[in-house]
Amino acid sequence: VLCLVCDCLLFWCERAQAIQGNDITVKSYKVESRITSRFAHTTVKSSVVNSGSGAQTIGFNVQIPKRAFITNFTMNVNGITFIGSVKEKTVARNLYAQARARGKAAGIVRANSLDMETFKTEVHVPASSKVEFELHYQEMMERKLGFYQHTLHIQPGRLVPHLQVDVYIFEPKGIRAVETPNTLGEHFEGITKVVQNKDKVHIVFKPTLQQQRKCNNCTESAVDGVFTVRYDVERESNAGELQVSDGHFVHFFAPKELSPLSKNIVFVIDVSGSMWGLKMKQTVSAMEAILDDLTMDDYFSIIDFNHNVRCWSEELVPGTSIQISEAKNYIKNIKPNGGTNINEALLRAVQMLLKASIQGLIDPRSVSMIILVSDGDPTVGEIKLSSIQKNVKRLMREEFSLFSLGIGFDVDYDFLERLALDNRGMAQRIYANHDAAEQLKTFYSQVSSPLLRKITVQFPEDSVTDVTQNHFDKFFKGSELVVAGKLKSTSFTTLYSFTTASAVSLTSKLTESDLQEMDTWLSQHEHSFSGFARQMWAYITINQLLAQRSLAPTAAKKRRITQAILNLAVDHQFVTPLTALLVQSEDAQERLLADSPRDPKQGCCSGAGYHGPSVQVYSQPSWVRPTLAPTPSPAERPPIGPITVVENDPHFIVHLPKNKMDVCFNIDSEPGHILNLVSDPGTGVVINGQLIGSKRVVNHKRNTYFGTISVSYKPEEVRVDVGTNGIDVKDGKNHHSFSWGATVTLTMKGVKVSILKDSEVNVTVDDKISLMVLLHRVWKKHPVNVDFLGFYSPSNNQYSTQVHGLIGQFANEPEVKVFNLHEGSDPKKKEANMKVKGNKLSVTRGWQKDYRSDKNKGSEVYCWFIHNSGKGFIDGHYTNYIVPSLDSFLPQL
Repeated sequence: VLCLVCDCLLFWCERAQAIQGNDITVKSYKVESRITSRFAHTTVKSSVVNSGSGAQTIGFNVQIPKRAFITNFTMNVNGITFIGSVKEKTVARNLYAQARARGKAAGIVRANSLDMETFKTEVHVPASSKVEFELHYQEMMERKLGFYQHTLHIQPGRLVPHLQVDVYIFEPKGIRAVETPNTLGEHFEGITKVVQNKDKVHIVFKPTLQQQRKCNNCTESAVDGVFTVRYDVERESNAGELQVSDGHFVHFFAPKELSPLSKNIVFVIDVSGSMWGLKMKQTVSAMEAILDDLTMDDYFSIIDFNHNVRCWSEELVPGTSIQISEAKNYIKNIKPNGGTNINEALLRAVQMLLKASIQGLIDPRSVSMIILVSDGDPTVGEIKLSSIQKNVKRLMREEFSLFSLGIGFDVDYDFLERLALDNRGMAQRIYANHDAAEQLKTFYSQVSSPLLRKITVQFPEDSVTDVTQNHFDKFFKGSELVVAGKLKSTSFTTLYSFTTASAVSLTSKLTESDLQEMDTWLSQHEHSFSGFARQMWAYITINQLLAQRSLAPTAAKKRRITQAILNLAVDHQFVTPLTALLVQSEDAQERLLADSPRDPKQGCCSGAGYHGPSVQVYSQPSWVRPTLAPTPSPAERPPIGPITVVENDPHFIVHLPKNKMDVCFNIDSEPGHILNLVSDPGTGVVINGQLIGSKRVVNHKRNTYFGTISVSYKPEEVRVDVGTNGIDVKDGKNHHSFSWGATVTLTMKGVKVSILKDSEVNVTVDDKISLMVLLHRVWKKHPVNVDFLGFYSPSNNQYSTQVHGLIGQFANEPEVKVFNLHEGSDPKKKEANMKVKGNKLSVTRGWQKDYRSDKNKGSEVYCWFIHNSGKGFIDGHYTNYIVPSLDSFLPQL
């Protein structure tokens, strides 16, 4: 019944149409969400028929919010039912492996895409077969800027006779407002229907077959996008809302009509070279709007950093119009370049707040925060992530908070999130696209109006147990604090909660709830979710435990937290990062597996209009692996062949085929610098490499290596960034990220990218220009060395006559003459003079490494070594080849 689908394709990111396949008739596609007291249970059902003349594969894909937990998936194929159950990930994988060994398994893939994940499965069925899919997932609605927002991705991929979306909302205290913005486009204006009374809403989207068509006679569906519902609830008082159901309770706290507290903010902005261009433009635009939001009662300053750290003002200043104007001008004039010294920048920010506090400049009732905006890993100063985390936490006072914003896909978001969670803040990934400025401003809006500090929600000790977090550092306007727990017994009839907080107008509030009232209401409402309180408690608890797990100081504590998460996830049937959904036939012979994917460092996929790269069998260009032969003596050793190499410190080995020799030179630059290797306006190809440094200085020198190699093909807006942690492919507005743990080949717009697992990446542009990037892994605990990349390129690449760069300039090979060969100070190394480009140079006969055939030891390449960073051999000085960003052309020398 099932086809074999690779279960490890977590790198395959796409904007998934719900149903995929040729000659497929979709009989129905229905989505139903039941939202009860801010907790949503969503079901996606589809019924399809293979209407083709032969057997074929049908794909079922659903995009779900990353914050949601899948709870079940079932499938019926010609009467054979597959039922899902959540198990510990290792158990599920072992059972799945047993089925694979029998050739009876298929894979379900969940892939990352912005703030969504794509749930995918495929089934191979004979002609006329009927298949029914059903997916369930649950999530808690988070209140942001005064509203709860529920989003459903509706992308059936074709016209559907019975297409319907139903959203049922039940809020026992009443619904204040509900909105259904037409996010599907003007084509569907007025089709959504809303039926509302005091405490219930039913929203229906049910376009007819004709209404689904893109035009009157079109066979393509116009239903392709996000269906959005926004709502808020009535609030009787500032004491909060306490609900009890099914032996559990949930307390919602969102007081209104409070005056905002003043704030003290230090903005810490990354201005390293990788921020050049759109990222910096978007950041400046967002900062202008953010600064305009400050009031006279607010104090602020700005720290910008690359390899150095600069303060716009050494002290916090009030948010006057003059200060804001000067701050805007300062930000506008920033020119990104250099490395990334996150550690020193954050410590300087904490010290600024400490100084203001000691001097009595900070109002005790105010809120102090640091907002970090960065797009990269630390490359200068302290680069060990755990050390930076400890350094910041050691200095931070309890009343300070740190918020981290990670821009783009090449940022270590896990690290930024740990920094924030460890210091009473939160983190958010900002996707580097056309609306990044809006994302930054929206995030700031969520934290720009603090209303309360030090909030505590308490319950009688003899009444409750297993209470989730009930102490909160801050409450911001438009948000909501939620506390959940279990009842110890049902012998009492009323549960009380007592809330205290620090604010100008709120000190303490008492609220109560009848133990039977909520269950009575739920039994009377057909479309309510009766198990909401139990599931919401588990949902909140698991998420809090996952956060604690990432901060666990010892392996033993991490194991204890892990076991607690596993127990809860299995008991409540949640697919989490530690559990998986095993879907199997009734006889358990055929199985499918759904893992919850990790959010990779590079993120994944912008998704706009992209339907996935073509996946092929991996193949290598002929020049990548040299033919192995007995190693000749140094005197007999010929040139390395038609290839140019950059390895180690970085050492350049340039092959000159006309001169039948190899010439080497080293570049002594700084971590964070981006060096241009090839710049060819004629073909539109740019190849740049960014340097990283060793962990510490040895013999008064810090070695540098390539940590990122970037290939840009400007005519088609394709860019490939190869880093030590993964590979990032950008295709216009689309974004695709791959780990080193996969072997795959994809082709797009004339660019072919082939990844060999844990080894190398080959890139070919327009069948004319190719290169290989080799991954070098080192022992993680090595006191000095770091992972780095090697670069290999054939000398016969077909560049235009305009090509230049550290390597590109030698496509127009200069005439080289070596003479006056003589013994040097080292008897193993001959010395000579070289005449090249009108310069007379002293050169040394030495050797470098080529690692194509042996990644551990390498093979020796004998070459003439040019001293002083290639001076006289390369045009100009090596510093002329430092560019501001990974996709920058080389300025004319």
